[in-house]
Amino acid sequence: REFEVLVDALEQMRARQLLGEVTIVVHRGAGAYICGEETALLESLEGKRGQPRTKPPFPAIAGLYASPTAVNNVESITTVAPILEMGGAEYAKLGVENSTGTRVFSLSGNVVRPGNYELPHGFPLGELIDGIGGGIADGRQLKAVIPGGSSTPILTAAEARKVTLDFDSMTGAGTAIGSAAVIALDDRVCMVQLAVRVSQFYEHESCGKCTPCRVGTRWLTQILKKIEAGHGTHADLELLLDVGERINGTCLCPLGDSDAIAVASYVAKFRDEFLFHVREKKCWKT
Repeated sequence: REFEVLVDALEQMRARQLLGEVTIVVHRGAGAYICGEETALLESLEGKRGQPRTKPPFPAIAGLYASPTAVNNVESITTVAPILEMGGAEYAKLGVENSTGTRVFSLSGNVVRPGNYELPHGFPLGELIDGIGGGIADGRQLKAVIPGGSSTPILTAAEARKVTLDFDSMTGAGTAIGSAAVIALDDRVCMVQLAVRVSQFYEHESCGKCTPCRVGTRWLTQILKKIEAGHGTHADLELLLDVGERINGTCLCPLGDSDAIAVASYVAKFRDEFLFHVREKKCWKT
């Protein structure tokens, strides 16, 4: 649907002769997560397998077909129109210092009203969930929040209600605003099971080019599955964190790091649940 909307808009622009000498081509990808990394995206555009390139050279020097290339995400481009309409100074009044303007926050998880909400930076995270999102569904309690997509460190419910949706506040809380994909988790969620699901995702989406990512994400998933199944030991828990440290900072792109950082944050914030699986050989929900 999105592809058709873009193609239709492009045809309207051509019909009204709004493009002048500019050539715009809409390429349709296959939805690979790895192609969110800019050089993997360029590889895909060139008809190659979507895998990150070794940098340098950076795209601004040698990008698409080895030519200097500026890579922007869609959200950055969509802000151009309101900035031109309002003027830069007026637009900069939105949000907070160091995080001006607005952001589209994609609220999902166990909330009454999930959706995409454009809000100024600095908006309270708790108000997004409890106010705009209608609170936690079915009368449950908020347990934790993933504030900026699955790659960002998790926040406890108490932490989430103290922070605002901007770069400085999130960094100060030990996490990141990331892709602004806010996931609210209620009190039914098992953090070990969540860790398994997140690690499985990154293992599946790894392009396989880097050994630490290709092998490391699989190791994280296997250890987590062992712990979840009730066969884990205290040594496995320490091994889990050790594997994550060996992944972090050793890959061509942040995909492997994302798995390691996310899993480590679950263990740090909800270690008792991991220890319960190790000690009792079962999930606390059973």
